[in-house]
Amino acid sequence: MNVIIETDRLLLRLFEPGDAPLLYELNQDPEVTLYTGDPFRDLAHAREVLEQVILPQYALHQHGRWAVHLKPGLEFIGWCGLKYIPERDEVDLGYRLKKTAWGRGYATEAAYASIKYGFEKRGLRRIIGRAMPGNLASCHVLEKCGMRFIGEEIADGHPARTYEILNPRTP
Repeated sequence: MNVIIETDRLLLRLFEPGDAPLLYELNQDPEVTLYTGDPFRDLAHAREVLEQVILPQYALHQHGRWAVHLKPGLEFIGWCGLKYIPERDEVDLGYRLKKTAWGRGYATEAAYASIKYGFEKRGLRRIIGRAMPGNLASCHVLEKCGMRFIGEEIADGHPARTYEILNPRTP
């Protein structure tokens, strides 16, 4: 297991080519994908996204979306991490957890650790986060991580509340 970040309760690790079933299962819950609009069509589609979107980010940008596991026991509960969006020239914080992991502070813990990693290990100047307007829980996570609301916009064809956090160590 290639662990990138360890928190008090979580391990965030690089996804591996064999992890498509984990992503597929996560996205099968309609409540989990309610505000994302992107469930996988099938296992092959999950594998395609993993191989063409998630895994290349690691080599290209030295960060990405990471698998999130509970300590101890290593139960997979979802993903969290940073993603470079070339069309906007920005780094996006994202997360998605199984419903059984909701309401326990895991999203905030993983998201905050990802921001810290981006600033301290990658020297990023700015990280953004977006949530659909109705996704109050996600907006709350972004705010608890220190992000500030900067406006509403259309992103990836959906209305979004956009937040940002600036690295205090960079000009």
